[in-house]
Amino acid sequence: MVVRISRITPRNPPHWVGIDAWMSAFCANTVELKKKGLPVPQSWADLTQPKYKDMIVMSNPASSGIGYLSVSAMLQLKGEEKGWQYLDALHQNVAQYMHSGSKPCKAAGAGEYPIGISFGYRAVKQKNSGEPIAAVFPKEGSGWDIEANALVQKDSIKPAAKKFLNWAISPEVSEKYAENFAITATKTNAKVPEGFPEDPTAQLIKNDFQWAAQNRDEILEEWSRLYDSKSEPKK
Repeated sequence: MVVRISRITPRNPPHWVGIDAWMSAFCANTVELKKKGLPVPQSWADLTQPKYKDMIVMSNPASSGIGYLSVSAMLQLKGEEKGWQYLDALHQNVAQYMHSGSKPCKAAGAGEYPIGISFGYRAVKQKNSGEPIAAVFPKEGSGWDIEANALVQKDSIKPAAKKFLNWAISPEVSEKYAENFAITATKTNAKVPEGFPEDPTAQLIKNDFQWAAQNRDEILEEWSRLYDSKSEPKK
């Protein structure tokens, strides 16, 4: 089935302020893969190779933002029809869809599964902490999303809330965000954290946020119909 896409007009001015971006990545356990005589996958395409059958865990897009941005990335990179075909092929190699953005990387780090589809910060953090993890940013590009701050619209907004928000989106605080995230909304003097691509913005796919938001419910309904049988039980 092909989900029918639609478009919405972005708000001007926007109702939120971005602070940093986070992107999809793979956590590959180098020790476990070596035991099996398998190479570290370098691309989304690699993950569909039969040799990785039942070796991959991924965040469930219905319960995890990182899971959804990865699914959305495939539908945008390949187009709807080929995107769903890719997800069909990936599904053949997935052992379980997990209800957490970081859990696939944690499972890979612990050696429970050789490969976890998660996000860059988690992959880099585990690698830099000494786990046998290769942080892989796929050749085709990474799905991504923006962390943001905003004021909730209500009849009365306290001055302290505005003061806090102005602080939270300031260049001073962006320097702190840049310690862990390769891309921040405000330019900083910080170097790209070790383990991320040298040019992190080049790693990002062309992402239509309006499309991804407008079609989220339909995409997740179709994804659940096709693949939810491999989701881990909810606690």
